[in-house]
Amino acid sequence: MDKKVNVLSGDCAKKLRAIDDTMYILSGKWKMPIIARLCYGSMRYSELLKSIAGISGKMLSRELKELETNNLIEKEVWRSESMSVRYRLSEHGQTLKILTDSIADWGINHRMQIMEKW
Repeated sequence: MDKKVNVLSGDCAKKLRAIDDTMYILSGKWKMPIIARLCYGSMRYSELLKSIAGISGKMLSRELKELETNNLIEKEVWRSESMSVRYRLSEHGQTLKILTDSIADWGINHRMQIMEKW
C-alpha cells in the first residue's frame, strides 16, 4: 500500500490550502461573472439575469444564495411603491475586486497572445 508523503513546506502548503478553499467558494461557471458585475454597483435580480448570457433563473437564485451565505454579497430590499430587491458586494466581497481586475487583465493579455498566433 502506497503512502502519500506531504513534501510541501509549511508556507507552500498553507497557500495551497488557501487556494483550494478559495476555489471551493468561487467554483462553478457563474460565481465570478456575478461577482464581476456587482463590482460595478448593485443590481436587481432581473438585471443580473439579463447581463449573464446562458444562466437560468434557477441557477442565478442558487448562486446568489451561496454567495450570500459566504458573506460575499448582500441582498438589500427597497421598500417603495413596488418593492424591489438589489444585490451588492458585501464589505468582505469588495476584497474580490482586486481578483476580478487581475483575472480581467490576464484574460485580455491571453486573448491578445492567442490572436497573434492566428
